[in-house]
Amino acid sequence: MSDSRSNAPVNEEKLDKLAQVAIHTGLGLEAGQDLLITAPLSALPLVRKITEHAYKAGAGLVTTLYSDEEATLARYKYANDDAFDHAADWLYEGMARAFGSNTARLAISGDNPMMLAEQDPEKVSRANRANSKAYKPAIKKITGFEINWNIVSYPNPKWAKLVFPDLGEDEAVAKLADAIFAASRVDQADPVAAWKQHNAEIHARRDWLNEMKFRDLHFTAPGTDLVVGLADDHEWAGGASLAKNGITCNPNIPTEEVFTTPHARRVNGVVRSTKPLSHNGSVIEDIEMVFKDGVAVEVRASKGENVWNKVLDTDEGGRRLGEVALVPHSSPISQSGVLFYNTLFDENAACHIAMGQCYTECFVDGDKLTEDEVTEKGGNSSLIHIDWMIGSGEMDIDGITQDGERVPVFRKGEWAN
Repeated sequence: MSDSRSNAPVNEEKLDKLAQVAIHTGLGLEAGQDLLITAPLSALPLVRKITEHAYKAGAGLVTTLYSDEEATLARYKYANDDAFDHAADWLYEGMARAFGSNTARLAISGDNPMMLAEQDPEKVSRANRANSKAYKPAIKKITGFEINWNIVSYPNPKWAKLVFPDLGEDEAVAKLADAIFAASRVDQADPVAAWKQHNAEIHARRDWLNEMKFRDLHFTAPGTDLVVGLADDHEWAGGASLAKNGITCNPNIPTEEVFTTPHARRVNGVVRSTKPLSHNGSVIEDIEMVFKDGVAVEVRASKGENVWNKVLDTDEGGRRLGEVALVPHSSPISQSGVLFYNTLFDENAACHIAMGQCYTECFVDGDKLTEDEVTEKGGNSSLIHIDWMIGSGEMDIDGITQDGERVPVFRKGEWAN
């Protein structure tokens, strides 16, 4: 039985535009290319629109894998204890095989962020670890940018009520949908043209950073005094990028960031979060971390500290950085004042860093490097990749050149040049 009531508040015209942007701007889907979609059941209206536009663009075969909140919770309520150390290896092996055959990847984000809030954090941690290990062959195809991929979002009613708790369900869904549409630039007359202009602006920032070839970035703000060394031969990315299969895509919609790979062994200082982190049903607040020679040696949080430490203990690389990203405080998502409890959006409201796996695309000739060469240049390896927000209107960032010269990059949360 379908729940048409929860779908009613979503503007059909804008939803159709989001589907078009996902296919043409997000994926750059080519004629004859297969597409694999993953989505929660609540996102069925968007899946149908995306599938329609994929086939109109000449897609080969579109396959969707759905997740269901009630089925997920049933596992935590009734499964045997040892079930939490297993994952569907066969499924992820199939996904890796699909990506190896040039199948495009599209994920629709929209699960209830608090779905696992009442579940045993130890079981959640074990299940995530098993899932990450099984998914690694497939995720490496994505982090290595071997295929064109994209993430967009759809407003789950429970997610909407979390973001707008004082509104009724329909009103909350409508308001979250409008916020998603605005952040994704589909509230404009010609979203594809709007994305083209936005990408040009991001690329100008990216190109300047690549010209500067900074050795380090120095972040200063209340509670933060952090020097992030940048990996040898690092390269900045952001906006539309060329995948190794020759297709230009926008992996994240929305996106406001330029990002690169930090040196996993050259991060020192203290850093404080500026927004809560929602991770697998837990909200982690007021994170404070001390780094020494790349490792987070002290970790504190006013809420969710135990959960955060369990996540970081996934493997040795979990306590090192895999990404550093710059986002101006004036970004539309920041100025909206909405806390989405969804990393896809919240990371585009503020400068952020990520614990765990690095992106090999963020190296000069990264597609030619072996894993050992990536490690030698400072790239990090881990089963996790979790972004958390550290930027604000009070943040200054200096780039430090190879000769030790300091160059203003951000002042009071905005680009200095």
